[in-house]
Amino acid sequence: MKRQGLIVVGAALVATCLAGCGEKPQTNAQGVKHDAVPWSGTGTKENAGTVFTAPDWKVGDKTAWQQQLKTRTQNGQNEYNKEN
Repeated sequence: MKRQGLIVVGAALVATCLAGCGEKPQTNAQGVKHDAVPWSGTGTKENAGTVFTAPDWKVGDKTAWQQQLKTRTQNGQNEYNKEN
């Protein structure tokens, strides 16, 4: 009786292990999709007025984008500046 139980459990274990080997590869049919540069913005209109864009920022202005990131880092993430 115990022997049959062990055989059933062993067979179930083997079946479970083999089921993991049958997974199909997950590939993208369209190929690799590259993201746009971050300073390209969320649209093509200048000063679109969305909550995601800073005021007076022009779409595609890389230097203004980098300056905004630098300002955010100094004002929002620098604990020394926050406390003093």
